[in-house]
Amino acid sequence: MMEPAIQWLQQADPLSVYLLLFLVAFLENVIPPIPGDVPVAFVGYMISFSTISMGWSLLSATLGSTAGFMLLFLFSRGLGVRLYADDAGPVKHWLSRSLHKLFPPGDMVVLRRKFSRHGYLAVLVNRFLFGSRAVISIMAGLMHLHVPRVLPAAFLSSLLWNLLLLYGGYFLGSNWQEASGYLALYSVPITILFALFLFFALRRFHRERKREGE
Repeated sequence: MMEPAIQWLQQADPLSVYLLLFLVAFLENVIPPIPGDVPVAFVGYMISFSTISMGWSLLSATLGSTAGFMLLFLFSRGLGVRLYADDAGPVKHWLSRSLHKLFPPGDMVVLRRKFSRHGYLAVLVNRFLFGSRAVISIMAGLMHLHVPRVLPAAFLSSLLWNLLLLYGGYFLGSNWQEASGYLALYSVPITILFALFLFFALRRFHRERKREGE
């Protein structure tokens, strides 16, 4: 899927490379199937024999990733506010009915308070979670986390991930394609641990709310 982009990168000027990095990193967060890590690792390899700057490449990819994350976060945050607005009246929309059934309005207030303890940490490690980056941004929005704290956490997460990709491609040279593979390999256990933590935390939450209702 990314072969045309890779071929184009080999002949593009540095400014165009930076713009493509931003665009791909942005779209990867909005449209998850896009393999945004591939061109970042390839650009890391290109840095070793071209005039492309490591600093500008890192900044472009990081800003694109952060912008994509924040777009989904702000959208889901606004949606969450509307779905749980006090003056929303009767719940008729199927999404509202489903969400209210899973997390009643009274429970959502408590859940948001509990999630805020770990929510910012989840945003901080979201780039290292395999296949769940978009999920974190949406959940963080629904949990109504604060923008001034989410933005730097998302930026730092993207910065560290893209730094590893760029330097991975740089040091692996012609084997640059292995960079994202190595990072994905380390992401799997982190993702499993995070998923288990989330599962048990939600199960405990539902049990506590059930006992309180009895």
